[in-house]
Amino acid sequence: MRTALIALGLSLVLAAPALAQTAPTLAPAPNVTADPAADNLAKSTAWLAANAKQPGVITLPSGLQYKVTTAGAKDAPSPKEGEIIKVHYEGKLVDGTVFDSSFARGKPLIAPLGGLVPAWMEALPKMKVGDEWTLFVPPSLGYGDRAAGEIPPNSVMIFRVKLIDMMTLD
Repeated sequence: MRTALIALGLSLVLAAPALAQTAPTLAPAPNVTADPAADNLAKSTAWLAANAKQPGVITLPSGLQYKVTTAGAKDAPSPKEGEIIKVHYEGKLVDGTVFDSSFARGKPLIAPLGGLVPAWMEALPKMKVGDEWTLFVPPSLGYGDRAAGEIPPNSVMIFRVKLIDMMTLD
């Protein structure tokens, strides 16, 4: 019995190099890079190109896309930089993940127009009080190649924005 165990052990030791050489290797997954930000940028660019073809979507020279959901009165005022805005909003990713919502909190955002993400600073002056728009924000007008909370780097953000009111500081 002892001789059989020694023979088995010796054969395993001698066979180990041969077994190691025949072990399968994993091929890298296609179209995947080690840089998630670069992957997200490629996906975001493709998503925005497809979205631009949707009915009612308007693309501005900056790449910001929007769709008017509800139009306020034509003679309603539009905010200017430095004014205080009052908006309800919901922000989500293209997969539907909601990352922030004043609607859910039941409390609108009141903030100066300057100091918001570039997409909002571009879109809000084009809106009129009472307007509700859906903004499709390219990474360059959002958080770019930085992650922000639940928002991965180079992500498209989709905001539903309702401009409730605006005020000036006197």
